[in-house]
Amino acid sequence: MTRRTALVRRPGPRLADGLVTHLEKSVIDLDLAMQQWEAYAACLRSAGWETVEVPAADDCPDAVFIEDAVVVAGDLAVLTNPGAAERKPEVAAVEGVVRDLGYRVERLADPGTLDGGDVLKVGDTAYVGLGGRTNGAGIQQLATHLATVGMRTQAVTVERALHLKSAVTALPDGTVIGWDPVVDWPGAFPAYEGMPEEGGAHVVLLDDSTLLMAASAPRTAELLRGRGHDVVTVDISEFEKLEGCVTCLSVRCRG
Repeated sequence: MTRRTALVRRPGPRLADGLVTHLEKSVIDLDLAMQQWEAYAACLRSAGWETVEVPAADDCPDAVFIEDAVVVAGDLAVLTNPGAAERKPEVAAVEGVVRDLGYRVERLADPGTLDGGDVLKVGDTAYVGLGGRTNGAGIQQLATHLATVGMRTQAVTVERALHLKSAVTALPDGTVIGWDPVVDWPGAFPAYEGMPEEGGAHVVLLDDSTLLMAASAPRTAELLRGRGHDVVTVDISEFEKLEGCVTCLSVRCRG
């Protein structure tokens, strides 16, 4: 596994039925969502990532948010046990894909629940959001598995956002960035900085200096460019209506 691979899953026909927790339901333009998803995947490929499509799960409206189904670290892929019952069937098709990529596979089980969007890896630490979709038993199970690849796990309270990575992500130097109104515990991180827009809390590290961000955060993009980062932006407005962000539309497998 020397290549950079990104797992993706295209939007299904029931996308508009996706769950929302902290937002009001909005009208979803499925055709526009598909165009935006294609553009997102193209951004990954143009940055040198090979995209691998996980088989569709058309009966699961939220299946496009593939990050919630699996946590990857080192040679390990941990299949999650999503906190929303409607999302549990999303996980099954992921197993064959990660096995084909050469990962050893573990899985989380009841009574533990965990969504991959609650897991932020910074160096050798996995910060895991303890909140609505992820419980303590799920975090304990994940910690046991991640210890086998030399990672420590720290729980972080999440009450104001859907997932931990709805509130914070990390820059290449390990600084955790977030949108202050939805960050419950900024002191959990050795280095934290608030960003001026909600979408500015979400970055995907395409390489050591390039960040992928949503087009909805232009001020943050300019701020980070001013600090020497290359920033690529993509419009994901239809997914943001469903509490999605740039991180949850792929699983980056660095091998």
